[in-house]
Amino acid sequence: MADQFIRTRLLVGDEPLERLKKARVAVFGVGGVGGYCVEALARSGIGTLHLYDDDTVSESNLNRQLAALHSTLGQPKAEVMVRRVRDINPHCQAEAFRTFYLPQNADTVDLAQYDYVVDCIDTVTAKLELVTRCTTLQVKIISAMGTGNKFDPSALMVTDISKTQGCPLARTMRKELRKRGINHLKVVCSAELPTSPLRSADCEAPEDVGTRPASTTRRDTPGSMPFVPAAAGLLIASAVVRELGGF
Repeated sequence: MADQFIRTRLLVGDEPLERLKKARVAVFGVGGVGGYCVEALARSGIGTLHLYDDDTVSESNLNRQLAALHSTLGQPKAEVMVRRVRDINPHCQAEAFRTFYLPQNADTVDLAQYDYVVDCIDTVTAKLELVTRCTTLQVKIISAMGTGNKFDPSALMVTDISKTQGCPLARTMRKELRKRGINHLKVVCSAELPTSPLRSADCEAPEDVGTRPASTTRRDTPGSMPFVPAAAGLLIASAVVRELGGF
């Protein structure tokens, strides 16, 4: 069989690819941001991918999420993405975990087994728990900040949370992490100020209301475009791959 990573090998060489093959990465949340991150990690040759998400694909996901097709409506997002990963790279050890990561079930996840953790969760409580535990365990983590209500993918950047501006989620995370003694966190964040939606989504069913625990339901549903979450996911994957590959 031909080397499916030949184009990558031409750019980075053999040793970085071998390091990526041995790497174990967990992605929490495989929606608009996480789905594209998973795709890029798989195509970069990451050897083990564990995907944590209990949402199912809904029609409101079709405008931006990689897992969302009319043929996958109602299916678990994590399982859809695992099938996709295995089709991209059959040698990748991909596994789906249908769970919402929360403080109540955090002890069931062994974060110490991972070389890198990717946080694409969209609720503050869960994000704080994941970041705090990874920091305690000294496990590398990168966290996605807000991509909803934004238009400009070029405003995204990889930075430290202490340097973020204009993102309400980053502001809340920064404040709460400081209370926990955490002053630094690698994030992907947009400098673009969020736009107010033209209309409320309260006339529609809340997104994934059938599977999302009541404690994680977002009060306001943000508007979204296909390119901002996708770009954020690709930026996260780039940061993870370059750090794990050593290039």
